[in-house]
Amino acid sequence: MIGTAGHVDHGKSTLVKALTGIDPDRLQEEKQREMTIDLGFAWLKLPGGNEVSLIDVPGHERFIKNMLAGVGGIDAVLLVVAADEAVMPQTREHLAIIDLLGIRHGIVALNKIDLVDDEWLALARDEVRATLSGSVLADAPIIPVSARTGAGLVELVQALDRLLATLPARDQEHGTPRLAIDRSFTIAGFGAVVTGVLRNGPLTPGQEVEILPQGLRARIRGLQSHRRSIEQALPGMRVAVNLANVHYRDIRRGDVLTVPGALSPTTLLDAQVRVVGDTSLRHNAALDLFIGTSEAPCRLSLLTADELMPGATDWVQIRLTMPVVAIAGDRFILRIPSPSQTVAGGVVVDPHPPRHRRFRSDVITALALRAQGTPAERIAQTLADGRPRLRTEVLAAAGVTETEAETALPALRANGQLVALGNDALISADGWAKVRATLRDLLASYHQRFPLRRGMPREEVRQRLQLSARIWSGVLAVALAEGLIGIDETTARLADFIPQPGAAQRQQLDRQLAAMARSPYAPPPLDLDGDLLAWALDQGLLVKIAPELYLLPDAYAAMVSWVRKAIEAQGSVTVAQLRDHFGISRRYAVALLEHLDERRVTRRQGDVRVLA
Repeated sequence: MIGTAGHVDHGKSTLVKALTGIDPDRLQEEKQREMTIDLGFAWLKLPGGNEVSLIDVPGHERFIKNMLAGVGGIDAVLLVVAADEAVMPQTREHLAIIDLLGIRHGIVALNKIDLVDDEWLALARDEVRATLSGSVLADAPIIPVSARTGAGLVELVQALDRLLATLPARDQEHGTPRLAIDRSFTIAGFGAVVTGVLRNGPLTPGQEVEILPQGLRARIRGLQSHRRSIEQALPGMRVAVNLANVHYRDIRRGDVLTVPGALSPTTLLDAQVRVVGDTSLRHNAALDLFIGTSEAPCRLSLLTADELMPGATDWVQIRLTMPVVAIAGDRFILRIPSPSQTVAGGVVVDPHPPRHRRFRSDVITALALRAQGTPAERIAQTLADGRPRLRTEVLAAAGVTETEAETALPALRANGQLVALGNDALISADGWAKVRATLRDLLASYHQRFPLRRGMPREEVRQRLQLSARIWSGVLAVALAEGLIGIDETTARLADFIPQPGAAQRQQLDRQLAAMARSPYAPPPLDLDGDLLAWALDQGLLVKIAPELYLLPDAYAAMVSWVRKAIEAQGSVTVAQLRDHFGISRRYAVALLEHLDERRVTRRQGDVRVLA
């Protein structure tokens, strides 16, 4: 992804069209005014065989917000400077934005050389080089071109090809995909389509996705890049995503497409900022934050000072009035709303921090560790609060790639700092000790209150621990593996727990069983509480044949055996025969035969039963 930058009317769009044959100005108003207003897109196949996407941004100061929506996901910049005007105000502001966003690769196209002589061209080149001095583009090549005559375009394309070879390789297969949406529209017969630059992980047709911050769920119907259908979108691509189960009007520029549950919106960011220009920043300043393709009003909480002077770098907490989606390592721009001016930029250190008190040395130390620590240290810091969190959320918050995690996570587990809760979640060792103790105490208390129940309903345990379903499944797996708990289909219990009645309950049960033994085939009604009855059934001391009708196991077995033998001997059996043989009431006889029908021991035919 290569984005243009530069002052208005320096020929960015004309140069893109000359390079690609594609007019990046989509809007009728842009064509009438001959001035780019919104983002435009084109692509180019380079001599080396690779394709690059080009994002053309508006240069006019009134449309700087649209420019910012386009440069957040680019790999390199094509800074366009008109030779007849040289460096202008938006040249400097765009360069400052590029610098703040850490876009370290680029080329300068010194355009409109057909309008100047060699002496003027040399002066313009010197001014551009002086302006670039000290910026991320200080060593960028300067290529003289004329978009109108075509002069220098071959050299510019060759320079782009060389530039592409210097760009760091992306991790194409791992990570959580993020698409910062810059357009949402509809195509007849297809439905909603969103576009943007894909980062961090791949997308495929049929995949379920989530649109944040709204939390909309959708499914990918199809993918395109450069107007061609593709079977997989990889990080770095500019992608059009056709979505099912969502309306395009519910999606706007600034939203983020990702996989369900991987990321969450935030209204609070810890960050390190650098002030640019000649305007200082005061504590609690009202600013506009630009991150990805989103724009959000915010307040700036300075953590170590009351005012930051131009050129200063410091720690801040950004309080947003609307949610954005960010991960550690994301870069952003801060602007004064009025008069509109870029004043600072920086990098997200923690996308989901607690509220901080100012002038706290421990807070600053923790932020420094998050910003400068190793991947393992950043993961440990992210989990320091002891909460279990989804693996994807931890890596996003720590700014750690999947490749880095493959080394960092085993090291943290090996030295006892981290516990993996299945494949989906992580927790610090101290956090796991607390969860483990809470789980043990919760189950122990439940067993004390209900000593005859097999265990506590698992869903109730999850809710009491306030865990999501995915994290709870990991907690269950680890607690089971460690021998802390035992489980069945619906309940959890302490591993050494055995339901046992107390002395009074045992006496009550023994009296009931003795009374039933005196009249085994027509026993008296039960007088047991619910838990004691459930325990007796679980232990096989009673057999339930109907609501409120129970038999001793031996009596039940004798009656079932007689029914089988009677049918085998005479072909069938009736309610009356069963009643008369055991001297019981019709109620018991009917209940037993209906019970055997349900168990598929017998089958009713008219008024008789046969073997099923």
